[in-house]
Amino acid sequence: MTNWERQINIKNAAEIKLMREAGRINAEALAAVKEAIAPGVTTAELNEVAEAVHRGYGVYSPFKNYPGPYPYPGSICTSVNEELVHGIPGKRKLCSGDIISVDCGTVYEGFVGDSAFTVGVGEISAKARKLIEIVMKALDIATSLMVAGNHSGDIGAAVQRYVESNGIYITRTYTGHGVGRAMHEGPQVPNYGKPGQGVLLREGMTIALEPMVLMGTGFTRVRSDEWTVVSKDGSLTAHYENTVAITADGPLILTAI
Repeated sequence: MTNWERQINIKNAAEIKLMREAGRINAEALAAVKEAIAPGVTTAELNEVAEAVHRGYGVYSPFKNYPGPYPYPGSICTSVNEELVHGIPGKRKLCSGDIISVDCGTVYEGFVGDSAFTVGVGEISAKARKLIEIVMKALDIATSLMVAGNHSGDIGAAVQRYVESNGIYITRTYTGHGVGRAMHEGPQVPNYGKPGQGVLLREGMTIALEPMVLMGTGFTRVRSDEWTVVSKDGSLTAHYENTVAITADGPLILTAI
């Protein structure tokens, strides 16, 4: 048994209800951030928008002070253009034509909601629009397979097949993951794999599915800030994420607004 498998925590109905509220607040924070995205806005200002929503509910982000090379300083991740994940909010001003991925987490009554979107700033190129469409569809595909009896490899294989059939790349370094009382639980859910392999999916699992795609390469590097992950060739990237529960009635998106 892998370490990831040891960390799988099956949730009961009451716990899933709490996670749904964490997810709803998280979705509200992301919706407020999306509304604020415009040319000239700084990523630090977007971070403040999310934190204002959190303060209104008396909740907080599990991202802030998350351990790493140094405690993560933001409540959201703001990753622009070639930045795939973990971009730190700061003085950077958004420009028309940029695309930005915003990842947000919320802790409510001890449970985590975790989700992300990528959106264009002003007018964006056709290739950028296509990249965003592909990552959104990849998340839909992954969500549809969150059914008891499937395997994590079924999800990864389907995402990989769809993304690569469109001439886009996936990262093999960063993955989806279980989520619950901790932001990172088991199982690990890569966006590649083989059908029928990996962890068996069971009712009560709650997983943050997050396709991460790159326009020109599957390789990444980490910037000197020791957090921001970028495409190795500087090409565009995109990221979408929802926390999804496996239920007797099928997949339940916990981070829907």
